[in-house]
Amino acid sequence: MKKKNVLNLIKYHAEKNDAAFRNEAYEIAKHFDTVNDYQLSEYIIALLSDVNTFVPQMDETTSGYFKKVNVTTDPLPLPDSIKDNVVGIINAAGHNVGVNKFLFEGPPGTGKTETAKQLARILDRELFAVNFDTVIDSKLGQTSKNIAALFDEINRFPHPERILILLDELDAIAIDRINSNDLREMGRATSAVLKGLDGLSDQVMLIATTNLFRSFDKALIRRFDSVIDFSRYTREDLVEIGEIILNDLLVKFKKAGRNMRLYRKILNCMDPIPYPGELKNLIKTSLAFSDPNNEYDYLKRLYASTFGKNRSADYKEMQSKGFTVREIELLTGISKSQVSREIKESKE
Repeated sequence: MKKKNVLNLIKYHAEKNDAAFRNEAYEIAKHFDTVNDYQLSEYIIALLSDVNTFVPQMDETTSGYFKKVNVTTDPLPLPDSIKDNVVGIINAAGHNVGVNKFLFEGPPGTGKTETAKQLARILDRELFAVNFDTVIDSKLGQTSKNIAALFDEINRFPHPERILILLDELDAIAIDRINSNDLREMGRATSAVLKGLDGLSDQVMLIATTNLFRSFDKALIRRFDSVIDFSRYTREDLVEIGEIILNDLLVKFKKAGRNMRLYRKILNCMDPIPYPGELKNLIKTSLAFSDPNNEYDYLKRLYASTFGKNRSADYKEMQSKGFTVREIELLTGISKSQVSREIKESKE
């Protein structure tokens, strides 16, 4: 046992940091165990056993600033350009050289939050999202004090290498300090965030997300080791990702049929094709609302929700988009013979 262990015990006791105190005591017990002083080791553990010392956990119930987020095993298809950046983050964690602060920017639905969940799973870290509702305060100066307390709590976590902190929609507390439309209080809050990021432990991985990157203070942007743009989707990327999303959802909807050719045509008619988050919601809703006795009813609903029911009945326009008479029948519920007849009459 080293002098620093004793000093840490005193420090944590004085700070009333019970989790860190118990963790330090457990490390001391492990030391005595390695030098064959089993009785003392067991005595320390026995003293601490009533407070569950063995694996100190950060619990969202002990802090109003955090809420624990369950990681996901759902597929997260990303364009290669974004995927390469995510692999880079994983590599940075492995190198353990203090490259640990990342900003994900881009429109809603582009996979920023879901990517953070996937990273927590891959890196085997517990994911804690900051609850900004408990940070923002109407009292003058209190928000910046809460931000300082938030970062202090992050740095006092006993196993920082085991956690990933998510500042989802960081723009809620950090916007341009020199913007004439900005509130002075929010300027102070941004300054508090800058100080917090400067003093963040190298062992903690932190990911922030924003939809308002252009409103960010340049000084704030510089605090992040890397800024990743999540808007880099081509139409080809979105069609491919849309297929992956549908294939995954069809596993859950056993009575829905698979017609990827028709599905791709619907996607290609969208202008623009929604980002994955919105697209997944559209597909899921279409599947959920579909008639279980009609295996392609979800495609009909997806087309109608995209183009409107009136346009869905314009057979000539649908044919011009590349849909066959049989496909128009599936999307409208009108027989092929009637569709053919009305298309022919519209040309005369």
